[in-house]
Amino acid sequence: MKRERATRLLDDMVTRLEQGDWPLVLVEEVYVFGSYARGALEPNDVDVVVQHGTDKRWLGESLHASINGRDAYVGMRQALRGRTRGISFQFRERDSLLAEGFELFMLWRRGEPFSLARERLASLKEDPSAGTALRDHMLAEVEGLERLVPRPARIELFNRRAAGKISITPLKLIEGELAHPDVARHVRRRWVETSPLRRAASCALNALNQQGVDLSGVVLHGQRLFGSDQAERCFVDLGWSGFGYMGRLLDDGMSWLEVMRPHPIKPMDALFIQPLSR
Repeated sequence: MKRERATRLLDDMVTRLEQGDWPLVLVEEVYVFGSYARGALEPNDVDVVVQHGTDKRWLGESLHASINGRDAYVGMRQALRGRTRGISFQFRERDSLLAEGFELFMLWRRGEPFSLARERLASLKEDPSAGTALRDHMLAEVEGLERLVPRPARIELFNRRAAGKISITPLKLIEGELAHPDVARHVRRRWVETSPLRRAASCALNALNQQGVDLSGVVLHGQRLFGSDQAERCFVDLGWSGFGYMGRLLDDGMSWLEVMRPHPIKPMDALFIQPLSR
């Protein structure tokens, strides 16, 4: 996009922050980084880091989103950028980005006048020599689907694949009835018919069956499909909710199927991640 448009997007975001509607009242700090902050004339998009607090409403809605397989940050993103596109948000990633050596430009901090944010924005001058930055930790397997992979997960997968520890197979999930009656009962028992997690679970299990995976060793979204006497061989995760366990389970030799964004009606994409022998 042209730099002028990127600047307007950021100025509009500052205006929305100034209005102070929920959930923007939770925002504590906003940083700009990447090619726009360096002065690029045509950045791919605008990279923004948002640090925020929580309140009772945020915790409740985040829990509800997690239970129903939805992205908890949809509302925050829309409140920050409206209906326009062009800003890529990283939430609560300030410290990890700084640790990786990224230079973050402070745009606004809670308690400061918003006029100061606009002055800082105006101080970011264009630099014709500052081209667009290469995306970090890019995976060919998720090209075009990057927005579905949280940055911490992308880094974890990139590093493991670069070290030759895993293979990654992208899958387009398809509908279908579960052939095994016990598996079908397990899914029906856990989620109501309209839940996106129920649809995601059914499609994921069908995908594993097509991949030749024995379902008796599957852990579905934190619960075994069958009894505890079965060896655990594959973990099915819905919407990155179990991402914190992924590294340990891959190290233990388990494969991992990630349904990146469960949805009640739209097509869904998944990543089948398998550990490789060293």
